[in-house]
Amino acid sequence: MLPDHLQQRLAAVQRPLAPRGRYAPSPTGPQHLGNLRTALLSWLITRLQGGEWLLRIDDLDTPRNRPGAEAAILADLTWLGLSWDGPPLRQSERRGLYATVLSSLRRTGCLYPCRCSRRMLADISAPHGAAAVYPGLCRDKPPAWGPQQGRLPSWRLALQPGGLTWEERLGPPGRLDACQHVGDVVLRRADGFLAYHLATAVDELLLGITDVVRGADLWAATAPQVAVIDRLGGTPPRYWHLPLWCDATGQRLSKREQATGLEPLRQQGLDGPAVVGLLAASLDLVPPGSRLSPQELQQQWGLEALQQRLSHPAKA
Repeated sequence: MLPDHLQQRLAAVQRPLAPRGRYAPSPTGPQHLGNLRTALLSWLITRLQGGEWLLRIDDLDTPRNRPGAEAAILADLTWLGLSWDGPPLRQSERRGLYATVLSSLRRTGCLYPCRCSRRMLADISAPHGAAAVYPGLCRDKPPAWGPQQGRLPSWRLALQPGGLTWEERLGPPGRLDACQHVGDVVLRRADGFLAYHLATAVDELLLGITDVVRGADLWAATAPQVAVIDRLGGTPPRYWHLPLWCDATGQRLSKREQATGLEPLRQQGLDGPAVVGLLAASLDLVPPGSRLSPQELQQQWGLEALQQRLSHPAKA
């Protein structure tokens, strides 16, 4: 299915690997405290296994990128004492790799063009408040890949019936039904941008990522990525979906609402060890008011005990 050089890379990462984690922020604005807590836990889970921790900048969606955001991310991680292995990886510099995978999937008949508009899909009712699942309206139409009425189609991966499964360390059991809960996955958008699920799946696979730590709001997004990895003949990583950090009103932190990042804490006089203590205490890993480095936090925990604590946090 894949070109020979990618098959060789895939074969290489199928051999037993040392653990390897990653933190993959998007340069769309300042990192809020929930993002930074995820980075700390990703670093910790990887280091407790003696593994490498990579920093990947998910910057494919260029209209959403903000000047200076990447530099600010690197500065924040460094200020907290979180060191990564190797130079930062940028998805924008890996477009050729993703395009090669996409073309290979298209040539082998795994993809089909879809011309359903967002408005049309928004009208699809989702029962019981569940996320809408694409009903395959374009799946059996004659494939027309070129522009029509000035618009290109999106490209969808046709999923096979059955369960999509993954190893889940914190969240609900890792299984969703491909047809009932996921639907055919967009791998190239109608505006020509490569889709998040494609790039993420290819990177997890070809970079040999063994552990993905991220927020619980991305649990459902795991299934589409597992579908791509499965289609490429790979094995999904282990997933650790952390409980979300909420503010005093119960709303989860997000960039969109410009949730508090590091700058207000610096203005209050907090330094890196104090903020690491704040992030760790929010999951009951250390007592409130603790001051410590990431390395000192690592010395206080083993992987199994950490998993147990994160599975039953006193607070989120």
